Amino acid sequence: MPVVIATLRTRPGRRDDVLAAFEQHAPAIHAEPGCELYAVHAGPDRITVVEKWADQASLDAHSAGAPLAALGPVLADALAEPADVAVLRAFPAGDPAKGAL
Repeated sequence: MPVVIATLRTRPGRRDDVLAAFEQHAPAIHAEPGCELYAVHAGPDRITVVEKWADQASLDAHSAGAPLAALGPVLADALAEPADVAVLRAFPAGDPAKGAL
């Protein structure tokens, strides 16, 4: 199951615009087939999105889908730099229930 960690650094004064866009589009993303987790976390100068998809095909469909495309115009104007997006696979260590998303 792919896990995505996306870190977005916002331009000064644009953090709330980006959060509002995620708030608007997250329900459609949550409804996408294979979406197991799509959680937005905010700090003073960055927003981090943690995603978990059932399989690579679901992630690929999300990446090409309308909900993510709808975020594009807001993100393009509001980010201070390109998003840092990492697609990862779990490496469970320790307690299996706590070692992976």
